[in-house]
Amino acid sequence: MGTEFPWIDYELIDSGGGRKFERYGKYRLVRPDPQAIWQPALSEAEWRKADAEYARSGREGEWTFRRSLPESWTVSFRELVFRVKPTSFKHTGLFPEQAANWLWLQRLIAERGGGRVLNLFAYTGGATLAAASAGAEVAHVDASRGAIKWARENQEASGLAGRKIRWIQDDVSAFVARETRRGSRYDAVVMDPPPYGRGAAGELWKIETDLAPLVAGCMSLLSDRPLFFLVNTYASGYAHMSMRNFLEDFSGRLAGTTSPGGILESGDLLIPQSSSRRVLPCGIFARWASKNE
Repeated sequence: MGTEFPWIDYELIDSGGGRKFERYGKYRLVRPDPQAIWQPALSEAEWRKADAEYARSGREGEWTFRRSLPESWTVSFRELVFRVKPTSFKHTGLFPEQAANWLWLQRLIAERGGGRVLNLFAYTGGATLAAASAGAEVAHVDASRGAIKWARENQEASGLAGRKIRWIQDDVSAFVARETRRGSRYDAVVMDPPPYGRGAAGELWKIETDLAPLVAGCMSLLSDRPLFFLVNTYASGYAHMSMRNFLEDFSGRLAGTTSPGGILESGDLLIPQSSSRRVLPCGIFARWASKNE
């Protein structure tokens, strides 16, 4: 998979010293990454060729622009197009390592011939657009109005304006509870919960106390022919086997297979580091899929 559909518009150039050096399209960015505790492969002079760098001072951070950059620009992965931009929180609006999950869920949806997908903490819509492009109807739920606007711009850029996507700004737990009362059903669930956050009306989210009841609620929303369940998380502090064991607690009654859990790594996810053979850990996930798929 790593060579069949490589990222052309994204490259992990180097990593180390608590930073990563990336290319989004034709623009090169340096951002902090606490996982990169090793030494960089390239010289500091090479790193300074980046167009912009985000650096933290305590809890605050800011971008230093060495060259003029547009406010935003687009990058493509297969048929999907994403608008990226340097944000005040170091992010770019895109997590390229998620391409492995996009390909996985696209394959399952295409083999089934569609389905209804619930995407929670859906951010700028990577999984939403991947699922919609494969033929699914998607409910995209996020507490941030800005993230939903961004996701809709990505939908337009990807030529998916005609696909069935519901855009919902809401607290995910409140939405799942309402869908349960309505008797709604979904064939698949995707979620990317943060360690800590606030809902649309200021509701507090803590992954250690709120993830289990949320997953339990989502399990009750699954249809009679569930297709998959994906829990992905970034910077949660959990080990990947912890997430796999956690998901197995809920999926044990379903006829299917929970994958061993995994660490999202640059080398696995179509984005090998170009300066060396090292891979950069990018998060963890656990997947359940129907045994018939």
